Amino acid sequence: MMAGEMTKWLRFRHAGTTGFGTLTSSGISVHEGEMFGRNAVTGKTLALSEVELLAPCAPSKIVALWNNFHALAAKLNQPEPPEPLYLLKATTSITTPGAVIRRPSYYDGKTTYEGELGIVIGRTCARVSPDEADSFIFGYTCVNDITANDILTSDPTFPQWARAKGIDDYGPFGPVIATGLDPAKLTVRTILNGAERQNYPISDMIFSAQELVSKISHDMTLLPGDLIAVGTSVGVGVMKEQVNTVTVAIDGIGELTNEFRL
Repeated sequence: MMAGEMTKWLRFRHAGTTGFGTLTSSGISVHEGEMFGRNAVTGKTLALSEVELLAPCAPSKIVALWNNFHALAAKLNQPEPPEPLYLLKATTSITTPGAVIRRPSYYDGKTTYEGELGIVIGRTCARVSPDEADSFIFGYTCVNDITANDILTSDPTFPQWARAKGIDDYGPFGPVIATGLDPAKLTVRTILNGAERQNYPISDMIFSAQELVSKISHDMTLLPGDLIAVGTSVGVGVMKEQVNTVTVAIDGIGELTNEFRL
């Protein structure tokens, strides 16, 4: 998709069958084929009320950035990294938009929300340049990179990034993948129980979306549907209520809302 030709793709379950399509003013325009390959409209339209929304794609891996915003690095008094710092988040952490997420029964420590932009890869991508990266990016989505903070720091000899961020259901994203956007013009807002806690521009990233795709693709091949969570900025906080409603909102993409229960 060229810039300005915005389309919102989503996945759904209807009558026991998983499908995908595009969001229109009248509902979901159902497609057949492959979201990241050949596809065509079927002519069928479903109302949003008729379906269960799923995560908008099924990545083979989730790459999650740390310390990728100038403002957060300054607040934490951390040096800005010379290359992207990232971890792999378990794909079993994925859950659906609107899902209720529960803290594990064995864990009674702090859990934080992290509102982020997600990059979705559209075609196999290895060792590409920043100038080439846009042709490998399918679109963008909303991510809540939930983190069990006390697990992360519980062992002084080994920060447990994978475990702290890989708990089942701790990786909601969606509800759509929006194409045709300039990520540098986007703003991420996170609303916790009705109060805005994060509001920051993607233009403040240390490494741009194109630089991230390029640099990561030199380490590992990125496959269609893979998700890069670009990192978060100031305003990360703990979810303290018994029931917490968290919305990650990015104008042009939409709102990802989930409930987190202690």
